[in-house]
Amino acid sequence: QVQLVESGGGLVQAGGSLRLSCAASGRSFSSYAMGWFRQAPGKEREIVARIIVTAVRTYYGDSVKGRFTISRDNAKNTVYLQMNSLKPEDTAVYYCAADPTGWGSSFAYWGQGTQVTVSS
Repeated sequence: QVQLVESGGGLVQAGGSLRLSCAASGRSFSSYAMGWFRQAPGKEREIVARIIVTAVRTYYGDSVKGRFTISRDNAKNTVYLQMNSLKPEDTAVYYCAADPTGWGSSFAYWGQGTQVTVSS
């Protein structure tokens, strides 16, 4: 069982930055692919970014490319999402997820989410 705890959300003005963190329990973090997802009110959950085991391959949703960066620190069992040039449409609950297969296509574990609100 893997437990994920997100932090770093909050209220920020458009154009600002936030860094989300997701701390994972368990000994196998380095073998998991990790992802960030978000869900805005009335909308479906969408993938924001994912990073595979080796951390050299990342994927970003079209709406965040060039603004967000996913990274991981396996020594700290933590994955980060650096969010720059935030827009009001980035407002959502952001979730961290873990894929124990390592491929980034089967996320079995989820955090509780952290709210990000971007004011115009």
